Amino acid sequence: MKLKVYVDRMSQPSRAILIFCKMNGIDFEEVQISIAKREHRSPEFKKMNPMGQVPAISDGEFTLFESHAILIHLACAFPGVADHWYPADLFRRAKINSVLDWHHSNLRRGAATYVQNTVLAPVLGIASNPQAAVEAEKLLSSSLSKIESIWLKGNGKFLLGGFEPSIADISLVCEIMQLELLDEKDRSRILGPHKKVLEWIENTKTATRPHFEEVHEVLYGLKTKFQEQRSTESNKQQD
Repeated sequence: MKLKVYVDRMSQPSRAILIFCKMNGIDFEEVQISIAKREHRSPEFKKMNPMGQVPAISDGEFTLFESHAILIHLACAFPGVADHWYPADLFRRAKINSVLDWHHSNLRRGAATYVQNTVLAPVLGIASNPQAAVEAEKLLSSSLSKIESIWLKGNGKFLLGGFEPSIADISLVCEIMQLELLDEKDRSRILGPHKKVLEWIENTKTATRPHFEEVHEVLYGLKTKFQEQRSTESNKQQD
């Protein structure tokens, strides 16, 4: 049976899975699970992923959730995946695993919480928490600094000094891409000081074209919508 990948393209981890599959020629069926419609909370979906989150995969009777576990599984289970994504060298793998473990409690927690409590809360119809946004920005900025000082050292273009991207690169870059939804002033304040991070993002985009841009089209569309809304609100205030 064909691999099924259950995703919402507005989900950062979902986008990482899709890019990986497309980059490596993995034959799969994309199954859309709308977070906005709360389809990830449906009894049918929770039979496969009791956590009620995307992404998830099913391959015959085998099911798996948690994006990093999925990326590792796909890299190991499907033939033809280039070694640089998740190297056979166990020491290299351990280093990639350390980045992925760090990611969820640091970069992801900072970025996702900040975006949710600034631009997404009104759209989702939930109350924003300004204090949570302040704390999240501190964690996000600290995380970006750590990426630069710890993992973007050396001559390589990618994390851990790599000359080609790994699963850690696409996972972390897809997370940072959520900042595209911010007001340009806020995005520049957060990302502007981190020149190495900005260069790494561009390197990862380039290495994964055209799939990176295609998978992010939904995010770019929402970014344009938010920009138009801000412009309209600004014009109203000036009238």
